Amino acid sequence: GIDVNEWNPSSDKHLEAHYSADDLSGKVQNKIALQKELGLPVRPECPLIGFIGRLDYQKGVDLIRWGIPELLNDDVQFVMLGSGAKMYEDWMREAEAAHKDKFRGWVGFNVPISHRITAGCDILLMPSRFEPCGLNQLYAMRYGTIPVVHGTGGLRDTVQTFDPYANDGQGDGTGWTFSPLAVDSMLWALRTAISTYRDHKESWEGMMKRGMEKDYSWENAAVQYEQVFEWAFIDPPYC
Repeated sequence: GIDVNEWNPSSDKHLEAHYSADDLSGKVQNKIALQKELGLPVRPECPLIGFIGRLDYQKGVDLIRWGIPELLNDDVQFVMLGSGAKMYEDWMREAEAAHKDKFRGWVGFNVPISHRITAGCDILLMPSRFEPCGLNQLYAMRYGTIPVVHGTGGLRDTVQTFDPYANDGQGDGTGWTFSPLAVDSMLWALRTAISTYRDHKESWEGMMKRGMEKDYSWENAAVQYEQVFEWAFIDPPYC
């Protein structure tokens, strides 16, 4: 569950513009504001990918590190926010220096900027090796940002891979999961997301709205949690 009052794109005090599933126009305004804030070229049509999290082995930062050179051959922008292992902090600074028009690495953690990245990005990447629950993918969907995640734990439970042929061709799903945990499969999922963003705007908007309309509130999570206990007591263990 997430705090749907703190994480609400229609009222978030940290955002340049508010928006909702019924009116998505403010989303691109937040993207432009984020590009300006980070000193990236202001290109609202360019896919903007984000990562927010600890810089350590669990979060799959090594995959991002090895995949970035190939990914940035494409016409994309990438922003990372996080702190942790010094080797990854140093790498983020080096990547920013080497790809000034495409990559930004914010070393540290900042609550307002985490909200603005979540709102301003088109895609949120989470290549975690394990993730019992995960919150950033829930925040992303709440903000109409499409998650691309490793298919593990809570990431697999909460992100439904996009199927353009479901519902009589209307599509279904809220993002992409990839497996196995490897650079090639991560890049494949990202490229699929990027091509969908560029070439299938109607499908992309459908994914945004489906994610924004899902209920990840604490109230809904508590009801499901209580249901597990009820099921457990239906058939008590034999002693």
